[in-house]
Amino acid sequence: MGYSERHPTFVGRQHRVAGVSRYRSGFVDSFRYALAGLCHAFVSQRNFRVHLAIGLAAIGVSWWLRICAQSWALLALTIGVVLVVELLNSAAEMLVDLVTPDYHPLAKAIKDLMAGAVLVAALISIIVGVLILGPSLLARLGLG
Repeated sequence: MGYSERHPTFVGRQHRVAGVSRYRSGFVDSFRYALAGLCHAFVSQRNFRVHLAIGLAAIGVSWWLRICAQSWALLALTIGVVLVVELLNSAAEMLVDLVTPDYHPLAKAIKDLMAGAVLVAALISIIVGVLILGPSLLARLGLG
């Protein structure tokens, strides 16, 4: 019996109970599992906490600078992309470790590729942050 067969949502997909209550229960459970994953990432992944802290700092500075709605949207999207890529990186690393606990060149390549994806997302977020916040921050500090 594989993991998916032991997972509580698997039974719900195979044997639907008449009525809406089972659907709602499965729907609520999916949010519970997602929240558990986010909590796991927060507790176990230092880089996720770092990216989250930087994102929250950018939100605080943006609030202080009173940026426009379009800039808020772009900033939120950028922060979200970095956090999602970091979550995917963590999941890929755990999956690789589960499949092959020993060293393998392909396992290393997968981990390196995912780390590279996080780096690209983080660098782009810095560029977006400087473009959005830079001029307003310089003006607010009297430097621009």
